[in-house]
Amino acid sequence: MPRWAPCKRRTFIRKLRKLGFGAPQPGGRHFYMRRGTFTLAIPSNDEFSVPQLRELLSEVELALGRAISLDDWSKL
Repeated sequence: MPRWAPCKRRTFIRKLRKLGFGAPQPGGRHFYMRRGTFTLAIPSNDEFSVPQLRELLSEVELALGRAISLDDWSKL
């Protein structure tokens, strides 16, 4: 059974683009990605740890209105 693994920032952004988010935009201390009226701040570290990735995905799930499983995430 696959497990959650750390994710590179570029990979995370690429997967969010496939989910319908716009390109990263600068602003303040972090870049932001938007999907409709929802705005997600993207941390500036090069790699996201598993807990950080899960927290960011929980915010993405709120924007999408559905859950993202490990299989869905790995297929993006």
